[in-house]
Amino acid sequence: MSAAAVAPVLVFAWGNRSRGDDALGPLCSERLRDAAADDPGVEFLEDYQLQVEHALDLLGRARVLFIDASRTDAAPFAVTQLQARRDSSFSSHALSPQALLQAYVDTFGELPPPCTLLGIRAESFELGEPPSPQALQHLAAATRWAQAWLADPVTH
Repeated sequence: MSAAAVAPVLVFAWGNRSRGDDALGPLCSERLRDAAADDPGVEFLEDYQLQVEHALDLLGRARVLFIDASRTDAAPFAVTQLQARRDSSFSSHALSPQALLQAYVDTFGELPPPCTLLGIRAESFELGEPPSPQALQHLAAATRWAQAWLADPVTH
């Protein structure tokens, strides 16, 4: 895959739509994709979890927005500029965003594109449950922020 073949912006959301608030990442991505319509400058990717193979998805990007549900971030959401870093997730079946960026550095010998994490506050992860009403409010606020991020690359 050549750098010219990929959109400069990647929105990468992960979570399980069948586990209550864990669906927030994919739901945010879906809303952003619907609003972006046919913008060829933005690609959307969704998975259940981050894996080392996803380092390939960062190639050729100008910037990346990661989106996930978070038990620890303040409500309604938190925004973090990510740096490559090894952590305990590096050897597990699922990676943290920081460990994924470190895998990129280790694989390609260069820094990854600028990456931002949008952590949407979540509380309930019960199998078979829909997202909670509070989480859906957090999702609405996070989606508005992410739309501004996509629209204005200079300030984000």
